[in-house]
Amino acid sequence: MNRRDIIEICRTTLYTAVISDTLDSLGRLNQSVGNEIAAIRDGDVLAGFVRTGLYMPIYHDDPTVDVYGKEIRLIDSLQEGDVPVLTCNSRRIAPWGELLTTRAKKLGATGCVTDGCVRDVRVIVAMDFPVFSRGRSPVDTKYRGKMMWADVPVEFCGVAVAPGDLVVADMDGVVFVPAALVAEVIARSREKVEAENVVRAGLHAGMPLAELFEKHGIL
Repeated sequence: MNRRDIIEICRTTLYTAVISDTLDSLGRLNQSVGNEIAAIRDGDVLAGFVRTGLYMPIYHDDPTVDVYGKEIRLIDSLQEGDVPVLTCNSRRIAPWGELLTTRAKKLGATGCVTDGCVRDVRVIVAMDFPVFSRGRSPVDTKYRGKMMWADVPVEFCGVAVAPGDLVVADMDGVVFVPAALVAEVIARSREKVEAENVVRAGLHAGMPLAELFEKHGIL
């Protein structure tokens, strides 16, 4: 299964809750982020492959700081299906805005996830580009934050994330699937969705929840 197919399945058939359940069944209990991170537009769904950026706080600017250098190089290197996952550990830093969105969308990126803030929200929403963040802010990163490393392992809201992992986000939260588990997680999640459909049909038909749970082990 190629990247495009995986993204389409995650966007149209799967959802974060079932993927999280599948990861739990594999012993991966710390792969999800809940209400700390939310879409800038209700109802947005995001799926793609992680490209990390790690920021540090700064408090000044001068010619030696080069605030935007690594950030620009990361965005210009995005490929179809990529999702920048920007770790700031701060609401003070707003690493994502309209111009980065314009370039990322042109290159085929499928969204952005950050534990910092986002600005230019009105324009980004109009561009139909899914962005999940900790909040909104009008401030520039200049004087406040600088990307120090790109495409390195990071910890995002307590979840270990690496370049090439699968990220899926919707109204329930954000879930990260380690690259080595993507194929298995997708297959098992699709099976679970099919089983849930059977249980749902039984509930609509008036069958007791206890009876359906005993039979299918799905809740």
